[in-house]
Amino acid sequence: MIQADPTRELCDALAERILVLDGAMGTTIRTYGLNETDARSERFADSEKDLLNNGDILSLTRPEVIGDIHKSFYEAGSDICETNTFSATSIAQSEFFVEDPREKGGRKDPEFFQKIIEDPFLNELAWEMNVESAKLCRKWADAVGSDTGRKRYVAGAIGPLTVSLTNSPDANDPGFRVVNFDQVLDAYKLQIKALIEGGCDILMIETIFDSLNAKAAAVAVQEVYAEMKLHLPLIISAAVGLGGETMISAQKVEAFWNAFAHTHPLAIGLNCSLGPDLMRPHLEELSNCATTHISCYPNAGLPNPLAPTGFDLEPKHMHDYMADFANAGLLNLAGGCCGNTPDHINAIAQAVANKKPRQVPNIGAV
Repeated sequence: MIQADPTRELCDALAERILVLDGAMGTTIRTYGLNETDARSERFADSEKDLLNNGDILSLTRPEVIGDIHKSFYEAGSDICETNTFSATSIAQSEFFVEDPREKGGRKDPEFFQKIIEDPFLNELAWEMNVESAKLCRKWADAVGSDTGRKRYVAGAIGPLTVSLTNSPDANDPGFRVVNFDQVLDAYKLQIKALIEGGCDILMIETIFDSLNAKAAAVAVQEVYAEMKLHLPLIISAAVGLGGETMISAQKVEAFWNAFAHTHPLAIGLNCSLGPDLMRPHLEELSNCATTHISCYPNAGLPNPLAPTGFDLEPKHMHDYMADFANAGLLNLAGGCCGNTPDHINAIAQAVANKKPRQVPNIGAV
């Protein structure tokens, strides 16, 4: 069911407190000990490629697991949970269902991806994954919201792709791109329409490595809103390196804000790639220049294969970092990315409870 625009009520809530996002879907899925057979279920039993690492497919094959994860994050204190749709586009799903031409001496190029964009199976799969994922998250947002008396929200996750509009994969052909802007735009438009149909309150373009890919997603959002004659709030979040640059397009934080300010997002922020300690200076820079709310959901430190979650930081560590961020006036929305389980989110929720939210600066007209 299409939701009414919650922008006003979200802005009112953000003026009063720091809202809590959820944690890492992939990390939490791994705690369920699923195997390849579980991921395939009967529906995809004959798939030629492995599907265990296709976490988004679990919304169709193991919806009880994905629903339980949403429930756990909402009960841990999340005000907003993301749908399990990080890779739920026809382009991303082609990695799991279409033969790679490079395995036979060919290459991926716009002609290859035009076939992907027009593939009925992939389009139907992407539509179903997004609609059903949104419905799953909606179910638990409403249930936990009803039980606790505090409204919970669903954010439609629009993730990066496995292809880049900015860079060529061939050092000997720097002008070559495997995919074109219109193809990425079309893939994102289908995803966005399905997320809205499934009942999302918010759209979230996240983990931005390539700003041009994200530009296509932002254009897709605007075109879908115009076509459907509606509006929902938008959150935009980048993954940056140690120097504060987006990982592929190498945009520094202030340039990233300037590139997306015209979309008037509800919030702009940083997630993934770094732990909270290494993210802080870049968060400070973004907070100083952005004339909207700031979101922050870092990884739980650095990867560590010996740690239970695969990352260094435990819930108590994330609590302390995020409390420090809140005390410094850097946060409007706080959560966790890779390595953050419901226990981590519960610790973050406690850390920011009763903390004053960052005041949105009036730097000038955007």
